[in-house]
This record gives sequence, structure tokens and C-alpha cells, in this order.
Amino acid sequence: MKATILTIGTEILFGTIVNTNSVFLSRQLNDLGVDVLRHITVGDNRGRLLKALQEAYEDCDLVITTGGLGPTEDDLTKETIAEFFGTELVDHPEELEIIRKWFESQGRVMAPNNVKQSWFPKGSVILPNPNGTAPGFYLSDGKRHIYVLPGPPRENVPMFRDHVAPRLSAHEDGFLFYKIIRTTGIGESDLETKLLDLIDNQTDPTIATYAKPFECTFRVASKRATLKEAQDAVEECMIKIRELVGEYIYSEDDKELIEIMMAELKEKGLKLACAESMTGGMFAKMITDVPGASKVFSRGVVTYCNEAKTSELDVKPETLEKYGAISAQTAEEMVRGLNLYSGCPVCISVTGNAGPDADEGKPVGQFFVGLMFCGKVTVKEFRANRNNRNYIREFACYQMVKTVHNALQSID
Repeated sequence: MKATILTIGTEILFGTIVNTNSVFLSRQLNDLGVDVLRHITVGDNRGRLLKALQEAYEDCDLVITTGGLGPTEDDLTKETIAEFFGTELVDHPEELEIIRKWFESQGRVMAPNNVKQSWFPKGSVILPNPNGTAPGFYLSDGKRHIYVLPGPPRENVPMFRDHVAPRLSAHEDGFLFYKIIRTTGIGESDLETKLLDLIDNQTDPTIATYAKPFECTFRVASKRATLKEAQDAVEECMIKIRELVGEYIYSEDDKELIEIMMAELKEKGLKLACAESMTGGMFAKMITDVPGASKVFSRGVVTYCNEAKTSELDVKPETLEKYGAISAQTAEEMVRGLNLYSGCPVCISVTGNAGPDADEGKPVGQFFVGLMFCGKVTVKEFRANRNNRNYIREFACYQMVKTVHNALQSID
């Protein structure tokens, strides 16, 4: 099947809310072997919605819509779809009772305009919504198929998984299997160049590369008659890929570097501590955002000013005076002091200039990462290539993760 995702809502066009539904639906549909040809977003306007539906069905047989199922006058999705399919809206008293009970469960009284949410195009299959007041529905004229879902993700996501995905799976001819491969230390153009022969000659499996912040990712996908055939085809392709770019691959199951780093720490029974200057606690937050962080993360120290570096990490005043806070010497003393303070076998520090102006005569984007790993100290200098404060700080955190990961890779 070929699909269009049609998002309905003036608030999306205004930028009032972020359209996460299209990302979720695209991924789910691709997993099911459905080819998504386009995304369309329109406001709550009958004429533009009719035009969008006409465009969607030019080369697609499936449309999935989100939004516009509320009780207000500007929620026109059901009425417009009924008009497009040449049918009428009909009342479903059983759905009205479900909506009424939902309000009662919330300790609220249903407003008169919510009655509208129990009307559906004739011939619809209603999709239950236990998470809100707007049921979805499925409608088809034999050639064109449409699934109409509510806009809020807390309603949209479970409705798709529980009621749409099983229906689509039953109608798909073939199985799609794919792997998401993550790489680091190579740019997108270089990665594509190394894989060019495979990409140019691809039919199935297919390879698609795309850049993410500070790393590159690519997807290897195959659609075959059986799931095993698809899996075997992807693995055969992966053998060739590993020969070409295996040294840059750090994940073959779409796990992020920080997840892998933390799993490695846990596996090796090591605890990590960090001392941050320019990143102001961002690295510690990245760590603690991952579930299970307490198993591997001991503590984080933010020593933003020189006095804090001296009092909390024993950085010598003469070091700061001679070399400055933004220096390899300061990064080294920070990590040594952190090790004494925490007793952790893995300690990492960062100090640098995130901008927007030069500091201590040091250029914007320059920073130093110190690592104490099982008794040995190393310091490495980095330079971010953008004068953007957030980017530089995020880049520094990524390099800290990468530094720990690389060190862990060096031991059995």
C-alpha cells in the first residue's frame, strides 16, 4: 500500500504545537511495509481539506488523518471526509453513551456540543478511544481507504497501535525488516561514498543514509515474502557493510551512544563521575535521563568559576593563573581532583569556551576533556566549528560520552 499522512489543525500551521504524529505514523507505517509518499498539513478549512484529500489519493490508496475530531465548530474533519466520499453523517447512540460515561469518569458533565463526536460517515468502522472523547473511524469505498485518528498523541498513538496496525498488517503482502545502524567518526558524504557501490546497485535491500547531530545513521531494509527472507537479506547486506565501514559502526539496533556507554559501564562494574565547567551540568543530565543511571553514575560536580575549581577540585591557583581555566592543565587537575573526591575509577572533566566571545584569549568553541580511567589520565583538545553556544555545549557532552565509550572499548 502507498500512503499519505494528512495532519489537520490550524494550530500546527501557526506553530503553536509540534507535529509529532507524522513522525510516529511514518515510522509505524514503514515498519508495516506501507510506503509513505507524502505528508500534508492543512488548517481547519473545508475547501483546503477537500483539495488535500484529492491530492492524497492521486497516487495513494491509503490516507491516515490526525486532528479535527473535537466538538467545536471548526472541527470539520468528519463532515468533510463524508462529503469527499459522497456519503452522510449518521448518529451512533452507543458511542454517545460511551462519551457521556467518559465525562462521568472524569467527574465532569458533558457539554451539548460533544454530541457531535458520536456522528460518523455512513459505513464507517468506529475505532474506540478510551483515552479521550473523540473516537476514530475507518472508511473505504473499495479502492480508497482512510483511517481518521484524533490529534492528541496520548489518544492517537494507542489508537493506531491497537486498532490500525493490526488491520494494516492483515492486508499487507510481504514482510518488512530493517536495521538502523549508527556510526561515529565519519561524515555523511564520506559514509555514502564508501557505501556508494551498494547504494547505486540497490534494489532490495535498500540503504538510506542520513545525518544526525554529531554522527551519521543509515537504514538497511528489505521487504520479502516471509520475515525470515527479509531478515536474511538484511544480514547478507550487513556483511558487506561491515567490511566497508565496520570501524565506524557503534550500534546495529538504533541504540544511542550514551545508552551503549552506560551498558558497558554496568557490564564492567564501573562507576562514573563528572566535573563540568562550560557545560554547566548538561552531561550529568544526559546521564540521569537514561533509566537505570544510578547503577553506573556516582555524582556530578559543576565548577563554573575558578574559585569553585580550586575549592572543590583542588585545581591549583597557579595553574589557573599561568594556563587559564580553558586549558589542558586545568582539565587534568579537575579530573584528578574529582577522582580523589569521588573515588570513582572512571572520571571525566570538561572546561572550555562556549561563546559567544573569546575568553582568556581562547577562541569560541575550544574545549578540553580530561579522563581518568583506571588510574591513567589523558586530556584531549576539541574545537567546535560553529559559534553557537548550545551547539558547542551539546558537542562537548557528546565528545565526553564518546571519550568514555572509547576507553571502555579498550579493555576486555
